[in-house]
Amino acid sequence: MTSPSERKFKRNYKKLLQHLDLKGLRPKTIEAYSRAIRRIGDYFNHEIDDLSKQQLMDYFSDLL
Repeated sequence: MTSPSERKFKRNYKKLLQHLDLKGLRPKTIEAYSRAIRRIGDYFNHEIDDLSKQQLMDYFSDLL
């Protein structure tokens, strides 16, 4: 069963993909952007609407 935050994430993720496509971005660019958003969503349990700068800095530090 999916949580409300995961459902909201999926809706917004689909909107993002549509937006990137409408902007005319190349398929590989869309793949890279969408992969990054999915990973951030997974890391923060799909609750990414109100992330702070510090939370994002911590996330990117964990990638290193």
